[in-house]
Amino acid sequence: MATLGDIGVAAAINILTAIIFLLAFAILRIQPFNDRVYFPNWYLKGIRSSPLHSGALVSKFVNLDLGSYLRFLNWRPAALRMPEPELIHHAGLDSAVYLRIHLTGLKIFVPIALLAWSILVPVNWTSDGLQLAKLRNVTSSDIDKLSISNMEGGSDRFWTHLVMAYVFTFWTCYVLMKEYEKVASMRLSFLQTEQNVSKFTAVAARRLLST
Repeated sequence: MATLGDIGVAAAINILTAIIFLLAFAILRIQPFNDRVYFPNWYLKGIRSSPLHSGALVSKFVNLDLGSYLRFLNWRPAALRMPEPELIHHAGLDSAVYLRIHLTGLKIFVPIALLAWSILVPVNWTSDGLQLAKLRNVTSSDIDKLSISNMEGGSDRFWTHLVMAYVFTFWTCYVLMKEYEKVASMRLSFLQTEQNVSKFTAVAARRLLST
């Protein structure tokens, strides 16, 4: 049976891994050799030039500005506050969709977590299934009292889990449906702009000529 210490270790590993990936992304993002990878839209618009074509040899591959390493997360609040049309114009459609994926996760899991902790956890904790199971030499820990395993067989409290399963499923499908509709609308609007239509037409023409 899992203990609180086991859950703490698993949580610590996940948090540490997430921090490592975030730091790796933040550091690689500000390196000159990755400039075109993270700012392609600016290159297409001609408002940014490659740092590989100027400066000392080392500075072409390694960012020597120590201040930028201290400000590596400053872009996140600015990106979250930026209106979507401005964000699309500034960083491209993919960036706007990427942020919506994060917000979609919050929309789905925050309400589910609140409902689970306010409804399911008290129902599980106040049951006596594991206490009765100990009479049959079944081992368990206090953390198991938070789960459905603490409910007695045939208890009417199982209806709570069944109803909440439908609630969670409905909410998840509803949020995903709304987000898919929004992203599809954003993509159509993006493709219908005059500049992008001309680009799409040129690409399609080249493909036809190549075939």
